[in-house]
Amino acid sequence: MADDVGPTEWGEGPGVGPWQGPWPDDPRYDPVLLRDGDTRNVVDAYRYWTRDAIIADIDTRRHALHVAIENFINDANIGAVVRTANAFAVHTVHIVGRRRWNRRGAMVTDRYQRLRHHDTTADLLAFAADAGLTVVAVDNVPGAQRLEQTTLPKECLMVFGQEGPGITEDTRKGAAMTVSIAQFGSTRSINAGVAAGIAMHTWITQHADMSRAW
Repeated sequence: MADDVGPTEWGEGPGVGPWQGPWPDDPRYDPVLLRDGDTRNVVDAYRYWTRDAIIADIDTRRHALHVAIENFINDANIGAVVRTANAFAVHTVHIVGRRRWNRRGAMVTDRYQRLRHHDTTADLLAFAADAGLTVVAVDNVPGAQRLEQTTLPKECLMVFGQEGPGITEDTRKGAAMTVSIAQFGSTRSINAGVAAGIAMHTWITQHADMSRAW
């Protein structure tokens, strides 16, 4: 683990110190973390657990929601989307276009979140069709339905485009619906990472089992 530390997993930071008392007899626990303490960016329920054990547990909690990032130019926005998707136990984050991106903005959550790359939007849409996912484009374009007044499909793939150009024409044609976030100020659009968080949370309020939230 020492050779692959992330920005929230070294130095001073939140977390807990070495385990006090007899060590638990549970294979989910990491003996190194029990010995040295756990300063990772994880919820208390996962303290001292191995990375594989955390992923396995999240796999039992993942939702039917998929999200796609289409040709994002700003690496920070990609990281923000991945981090938020992890918080909401999104099934998979799909990244269309660039394969490499700066993962620092994800705050190490990319280690626990399913990620999948697609070279083109056509590849993404083909995946959605094969998986039986309804494609929902999120963009503030004329004719879009109000996200706040729309019932989202439970098994869906939300697609977010880069700031400025928005979603591509291929996504517009391939989406079953396009939704926009209500705005009331002077700006033409809000940050893409923020927009993705709002849209994901809307799905959560409609379909998630709140009794399973931390």
